[in-house]
Amino acid sequence: MATWYQTKGKKLTEQKESRDFSQLLELGRRMGASDAALISTAGICVEDELARFCAEPQCENYGASANCPPHVSGPNGFRELLRAYEHAVVFKLEVPSSVLFSPVEGNEVFGLLQEISAGIELAAVKMGYTRSKGFAGNCCKRIFCSDKPHCRVLHEGGRCRNPKLARPSMSGFGINVSKLMESAGWCLKRAANGTGIDTSVGTLCGLILIG
Repeated sequence: MATWYQTKGKKLTEQKESRDFSQLLELGRRMGASDAALISTAGICVEDELARFCAEPQCENYGASANCPPHVSGPNGFRELLRAYEHAVVFKLEVPSSVLFSPVEGNEVFGLLQEISAGIELAAVKMGYTRSKGFAGNCCKRIFCSDKPHCRVLHEGGRCRNPKLARPSMSGFGINVSKLMESAGWCLKRAANGTGIDTSVGTLCGLILIG
């Protein structure tokens, strides 16, 4: 039977976690997220088939970054990683399709996606959740190092040029973004690349494992 101080200690821990998680969600919104939510890692669905799309048909960013296939652990590695976590923060950006399909503005939006994921991860680490890991979308080489000939980590065995910004793409791990958003209570909006002015909206999503 638990003693009164053990019960009290558990309640205090739960209260601290609740405050910390709320602060992380608010941070995501302040950084520019349309919304943020706390979910159980049980709601994260990983599918091998989704990760294979990075290679067939081959993505133009395939192999360009240490954060993209084939240089990441893939679905099996991510499933193993998930075993060590109970909670995750999910955030979304709702962006006009015309912006997403713009070479310049689209790159800026994906840069923001990466920055928010990294920002929440680093904040969680400072709170004591030292195993926290952020994931975003698109290729960090394309977003942050497009003016460089190669990824320093891959070609020189050196340090990442942007360690406080660049995060792995969820695609390479086979994370089902649609189901991830359902776990957060949201609906994925798919951008449409139409002609002329396109007022439809697309949704981008980021993930941070908290632990």
